[in-house]
Amino acid sequence: MSISPALRSATRAAYRDVLRAATLTFAGDRPVLQAFRAKVRSDLSQTLVVDETAVQQQGQFLREIAGVLRRNVVQATKVDAAEDGSELYRIRLTKDTELGDNDSIKNPPPVESSRGQRHQDGQAHKCYIEESFVRGSGPGGQSINKTENNVQLLHMPTGARVSCQEMRSLSQNRKLARKWLLEKLDQLANPGLSKENMKAAKQRERERQRRKKAKKKAKKKEAPQRMEEED
Repeated sequence: MSISPALRSATRAAYRDVLRAATLTFAGDRPVLQAFRAKVRSDLSQTLVVDETAVQQQGQFLREIAGVLRRNVVQATKVDAAEDGSELYRIRLTKDTELGDNDSIKNPPPVESSRGQRHQDGQAHKCYIEESFVRGSGPGGQSINKTENNVQLLHMPTGARVSCQEMRSLSQNRKLARKWLLEKLDQLANPGLSKENMKAAKQRERERQRRKKAKKKAKKKEAPQRMEEED
């Protein structure tokens, strides 16, 4: 079924409208803008449109995306840190941004970053950790065997427990124990997707790429030798 030139023109206009809306919304953030444009082009190139109804739906969908970008998506820029050390961001609004009637929305104050919120959450979760110190054992002399520098942490909600005696310093052992406990809780909460799992997956991918390159290089070296042998 043929598609009318007017409908094609309207769809192309909707596509250009999405790109213009993205340029306005993601101004100053070129990586995000380029990624968005590439995603739109990729999705449209993979979509096979064969009738006018589908073309109309595609054009309507593009116009809706452009509207959302203009009215409902905003960016934030980092401003000076607050007195307590937390990071603050100021929201950048445009003339098309959808605003409410509240003055605090029309003139938004700087908001605290999620990093500061995570720090507050971490402080709140300390009440769920039971910490104890016991006398160390093993090699290390009196600094290990006659001092209570073995740090043991118990996360009461999950029952996760860690013990650290890596350093002679009690404060260093406390830091390490908390790090290990966080990693253990991450694995419990995100099986297969924890930070350590992702690091291991990246390392495996790097090793796979290295082996692939080495194999390809070896094949290139073997090719001239085979030609000489055949001659």
